[in-house]
Amino acid sequence: MSKRILLVGHCGPDAFALRSAIGRLGDIEMEMVSDAKTLGSSTPGASLLLVNRVLDGKFSTGSGIELIGELAKGDNAPAMMLISNYADAQADAEAAGALPGFGKTEMYDDQTAERVRAAIGQQDTP
Repeated sequence: MSKRILLVGHCGPDAFALRSAIGRLGDIEMEMVSDAKTLGSSTPGASLLLVNRVLDGKFSTGSGIELIGELAKGDNAPAMMLISNYADAQADAEAAGALPGFGKTEMYDDQTAERVRAAIGQQDTP
């Protein structure tokens, strides 16, 4: 069964890069989300949200960390990771309710693949 990942608040080139990096992990459906309305309707059934640190689009905030905090307060919130190279932003996102995320420079690292697989419950994917 295909897992579904939402790419939240990423510009086109970054979304393309994430699709390339994550797509190599197996049967994963990815959807780009660039506004609050789409996020609200797309979140049910999503396995993971990959949230940009600085949101590109129309959301209730421009901060991915704040958005993670808002979403983490809701019932049945999906797993979330922050996409940022900044360690302090990663720490703040985890405090807000995210799993350990990764930066754009780490997209193709083995540790990133392991984190994403664990988050979506797909441990044995090639």
